[in-house]
Amino acid sequence: MNEIDGQAMSENGIDVNNPHDKLFRTTWSDLENARGFLRHYLPPAVLAAMDLDSLEICKDSFIEKELADYYSDMLYQVNLAGRCGHVYVLFEHKSYVDGCVHLQLLEYMLKIWRLYLKQPDKDNRQTVGLPLVIPLLICHGRRAWPKDRVDFASLFEGPVDILKAYVPDFRFELYDLRQYSDDEIRGTIMARVVLLLFKHIFDADLMDKLPGILGLMRELMSRETGLQYLEAVLRYLFSTVDDVSTDKLKQVVEKALSAKEGEYIMTLAEKLRREGHKEGRLEGGRNVIYNLIRNAKNQGVSAESIAMLVNMDVEQVRKILNKEYVDIPVHLLEKE
Repeated sequence: MNEIDGQAMSENGIDVNNPHDKLFRTTWSDLENARGFLRHYLPPAVLAAMDLDSLEICKDSFIEKELADYYSDMLYQVNLAGRCGHVYVLFEHKSYVDGCVHLQLLEYMLKIWRLYLKQPDKDNRQTVGLPLVIPLLICHGRRAWPKDRVDFASLFEGPVDILKAYVPDFRFELYDLRQYSDDEIRGTIMARVVLLLFKHIFDADLMDKLPGILGLMRELMSRETGLQYLEAVLRYLFSTVDDVSTDKLKQVVEKALSAKEGEYIMTLAEKLRREGHKEGRLEGGRNVIYNLIRNAKNQGVSAESIAMLVNMDVEQVRKILNKEYVDIPVHLLEKE
């Protein structure tokens, strides 16, 4: 199996883009799943201060548009019970021990605070306090996360105790799935399914455990969102389990759910193959446009003339020349 954070992988010719992140976001975009997780895993004192009924998703408010596909975090806003104000709850996940995750979380937190201050619908923003941000990290790596590596100060060397006044002071709430038994993993049905998958994804006997895990979804299959959840789970399995074939996964799903859901495997497999071929064509078109723009610049053609040549905005052309990411319209990629 593979390290899977933010990676695109393939199996049996089926290409899936960031399936791990997509499963994470599909699950935690459901407020029922998020509330259930927080109720079971937040410290009691923290939970008592929140009004979970007010929980709502901040829909990518703090992520640049061109980078949105590379972020897997989930950000929620929740009111404080019995008082004015609110806190943000930031979900992040890792499939390995990342010694610099504190910096990643701190970058997110700084962005949240800066953009909070810039919100146009808030008066006197500069004179009020910042909202609290509670970072939560779900980890499901092959090895346990060191318990002494949740405080930001743990990153520093030297006489930290003497110089602690100069060290930013925050910690994240760690949920290392390796430290929980299967029975201790709580929450809604879908949250339990996903957390169990994350926990066991690197296990050699995963295929033996899958029927029991997927069997939890029987009740969900009668709901409107059931098939959506099943597809997210199957995309994840197709792309992260090296030795699984379509037929083998079909047998597992039939055992766990029913023949109907097992047959859906074949439809999904074909859908994923088509998506993989299309993504390959679009990536090829993107490379053609990037090379055309850069070659023209090397030949002394102005950015304005290049923009007219490729039918793009001149600012987009300049970003490409500066090696920045540009979301090129699909119709241009397909034409190429």
